[in-house]
Amino acid sequence: MADGVFDEGIQAGRLAPDAYEAHFSDLHPPLDQHEAIVAADRCYFCHDAPCITACPTDIDIPLFIRQIATGTPDAAAKTILTQNIMGGMCARVCPTEQLCEQACVREEAEGKPVLIGQLQRYATDHLQAQGVHPFTRAEATGKRIAVVGAGPAGLSAAHRLAMLGHDVQVFDARSKAGGLNEYGIATYKTPDGFAQGEVDWLLKIGGIKIETGHALGADLSLASLQADYDAVFLGMGLGGVNALGVEGADKDGVLDAVDFIAELRQAGDVAQVPVGRDVVVIGGGMTAVDAAVQSKLLGALNVTLVYRRGRDAMNASVFEQDLAASKGVRIVTNAAPKAVHGNGAVREIEFDYVDDTMTPTGQTLRLAADQVFKAIGQTLEGETLPDLDGRKIAVDEQGRTSLKGVWAGGDCAAGGDDLTVTAVAEGRDAAMDIHAMLTGS
Repeated sequence: MADGVFDEGIQAGRLAPDAYEAHFSDLHPPLDQHEAIVAADRCYFCHDAPCITACPTDIDIPLFIRQIATGTPDAAAKTILTQNIMGGMCARVCPTEQLCEQACVREEAEGKPVLIGQLQRYATDHLQAQGVHPFTRAEATGKRIAVVGAGPAGLSAAHRLAMLGHDVQVFDARSKAGGLNEYGIATYKTPDGFAQGEVDWLLKIGGIKIETGHALGADLSLASLQADYDAVFLGMGLGGVNALGVEGADKDGVLDAVDFIAELRQAGDVAQVPVGRDVVVIGGGMTAVDAAVQSKLLGALNVTLVYRRGRDAMNASVFEQDLAASKGVRIVTNAAPKAVHGNGAVREIEFDYVDDTMTPTGQTLRLAADQVFKAIGQTLEGETLPDLDGRKIAVDEQGRTSLKGVWAGGDCAAGGDDLTVTAVAEGRDAAMDIHAMLTGS
């Protein structure tokens, strides 16, 4: 922005230099010791705590909060990490307002739950800041397991397998480990290189080797992995992006939201990431909200998030929707993309208003746009995969696929809800089943 006037077109550096630091700083500043003790004292330490049931990784929440209240945050961290080795990241990105905190008795009674997510972060940050690892490896089993994908599911599985004494080889298509945590989450949620710091800390267990730049189907054969390793875990997420499927969708300026978020995550200076003046984001999930909010924080004048169904059907939590609105993002619902207009590059995007059955009402909406971000879901990529359930790998309750010796978890597997915390749980549980199979226990 020059002299208070927004320039036209897609460009970097729209804001004053000091604005970027403020916009992309920590969304939830950490609790200090006093704040953590006060927050912990609000817990009723329920015997049949509903918050535990609401946690996909079954963390003993009353126990770790009591440990914080008694001045032993490292013990609290071990309680958390025993169930969720990526508890630090999940404390930052997990929709606690829909899970443990929604189930909190304080929320039911007062409308103000215990700050479970922030207390979890306090404990795990306290331990990880010391650079120590709370777990040690069991005696070596001589078994070798291949893990495809170094995201939350793959790293969770790898850590549990290594802790149980197995040797683990992790392959990932990207140049860095971390998967969604490194490439797919808004920058303001995990600033200061936390994602890579957590990966480095996790690897302190030993027994895990990571090779980047290797993708299943490109230079990795599932058959060869089955032949070379005692077991295989697939946790490579979803690499493709669904097509928009409307006239003009190939115009310049129509981009994938996941690529935009990844560019921001890897940028040494977010001020150098270009953004449009009029941005439209299509989708209703966390990725759509992250793209929309970050467009606004980069200096876009008008940002509109458009979703084809109603607000109550959006995958993004109410907290995320409210966050977007608070940053100046306009949310339009019950509108489906119809056409992208422009001469070579996008200038407008047209939508059909639709009813609850997705039937056009006859009314349309046209929005000025020099940048359109698609956040309409991702697709599974790979060759010679196990049997699918819809568009994802079919798995049973233990994470076993249709192929002997092959397990899967995380976003690439059917049945989950595409949350980091769920991916961690699925990786952990599959690892336990792999261990049982390999050891006969």
